[in-house]
Amino acid sequence: MHDELKEEAIVNKVGGRFKLSTLIQRRMVELNRPGAKPLVDMRTHDKMAIVIQEILQDKIYLDNSSAVAHRNMSATEQARQAMAGDVSGDM
Repeated sequence: MHDELKEEAIVNKVGGRFKLSTLIQRRMVELNRPGAKPLVDMRTHDKMAIVIQEILQDKIYLDNSSAVAHRNMSATEQARQAMAGDVSGDM
């Protein structure tokens, strides 16, 4: 198990255990799609570790419709990924 998931900080960061579970699950689905790229630079293929770091570094969050949204992504990148079906990104 990833130690970061044992901490209350990550739970509080996303607004509760249910939201954390939802965010992790939906981001894992995105990362499993062909061509999907992590938003953090890590030397691992452990997608759970990548998702946890994306959350801790405020790269992803759940938007108002409970879709995964990405922070600090250009409008062009958001449009490209939306057309490709990679994400439902917000800024």
